[in-house]
Amino acid sequence: MAVVPSASYSLTVRLQIRNRPGMLGRVTSVIGQAGGDIGAVDIVEVTRERVVRDLTIKARDSEHGQEILSRLRATGGVRVLSVSDQTFMMHLGGKIEVRSKVPIRTRDDLSMAYTPGVARVCLAIREDRECAFTWTIKQNAVAVVTDGSAVLGLGDIGPEAALPVMEGKAMLFKEFAGVDAFPICLATKDPDKIVETVKLIAPPFGGINLEDISAPRCFEVEERLRKELEIPVFHDDQHGTAVVVLAALLNALRIVRKDPKKLKVVVCGVGAAGTATIKILLSLGIRHMIGVDEHGILFRGRAVGMDFMKRWVAGATNPRNLRGRMADAIEGADVFIGLSVPGVLTVKDVKSMAKRPIVFAMANPVPEIQPEVALRHVAVMATGRSDYPNQINNVLCFPGFFRGMLECRARMVNDEMKLAAARAIAECVTPDELTAEYIIPSVFNKKVVPAVTQAVARAAQQTGVARRRRRPEIPARF
Repeated sequence: MAVVPSASYSLTVRLQIRNRPGMLGRVTSVIGQAGGDIGAVDIVEVTRERVVRDLTIKARDSEHGQEILSRLRATGGVRVLSVSDQTFMMHLGGKIEVRSKVPIRTRDDLSMAYTPGVARVCLAIREDRECAFTWTIKQNAVAVVTDGSAVLGLGDIGPEAALPVMEGKAMLFKEFAGVDAFPICLATKDPDKIVETVKLIAPPFGGINLEDISAPRCFEVEERLRKELEIPVFHDDQHGTAVVVLAALLNALRIVRKDPKKLKVVVCGVGAAGTATIKILLSLGIRHMIGVDEHGILFRGRAVGMDFMKRWVAGATNPRNLRGRMADAIEGADVFIGLSVPGVLTVKDVKSMAKRPIVFAMANPVPEIQPEVALRHVAVMATGRSDYPNQINNVLCFPGFFRGMLECRARMVNDEMKLAAARAIAECVTPDELTAEYIIPSVFNKKVVPAVTQAVARAAQQTGVARRRRRPEIPARF
């Protein structure tokens, strides 16, 4: 089924239209017949002969946008004066900046913020490196690190092309949780160099967010950095996804009234996100899981398309060592979790699932099965898109997760913190609000970040990985 128009492909078109009755109606009809979605319509100039208007139009994709423009250019009495792509305009000059928190208005201000006064603070940190959390940005800073090798929906596009995504991630950190995040795009795919570089740049940061590094290298990079750094390392593609999937599943199971330990779950897509999702569901007590990739079911002894992490998945799941394709795995399943590619799940597959099935089809922008065709056959449907109910989005997790780790100055991330975050997100949907169309809170729900922050910090304290201590006294140097 066709993808609906999206703000991601919105154009503002400046049109010169002959000033005659019915001309605006003709223009809007042309756009509507072409499948465009009209937003704002603004008058720029009016004369006796012409009207200049700006129309904001949502398209399905770039080609659809060009089709709409071609039809407008072919319309009598209409001239296209200019076109601006609203997504590119938002990115013009970059989306983030650095600002000072304190004003520098006088010589005294300068002497305290920089030389000579700054030396006193430097010496205090030299005597106790932990003081960097108190006297520098370290207490609120996260590095968003990528090599650009596995950017969502785009693949291996390189560090420069990945930068707009990392800027966007930094924006979300700041907007939702007040965390100062910095995009770090590395010009290497060598795990040794990535690990070494992150270790070298780590001192100014209170946490490391790994992003869009391809599997299986991402597993090695994360594991080595976890062991070698004294600050938490969180691969959002893995753990952020897993946390939000678990939160959605906890509430979906309340709808269908099924016991997690009795579920059969199929996870389609066994990369970074799929593997982490399998791990977190195992920690919940789900045992009957089957992983499926482009080569079919993962089973013990499979030789095709395997790496060290897929071999681990094959050993930890599929207790009956089933073999075959998606249709073989999905039969009788209670839950389908898609972290793969469009169109791999059919209506026939869904019909073969257990009664009141749960389907999370999270491929973006086109899911594994379109909700419109699946809804009649499922009890609960979720996607990764914002234009359908139940959007499973990592932004529900990572801002509050890092906020909690920074506030308690966690040394590392553990499973207890991830489970606590998932439960906190799920509980943001109250029993009165919970329906099949609302199992996961909106990304704009203001309860989410504080709830996740508190849950993560509490779990870190309870498991002994927090190191927050009483604020040190200002050292006397007189």
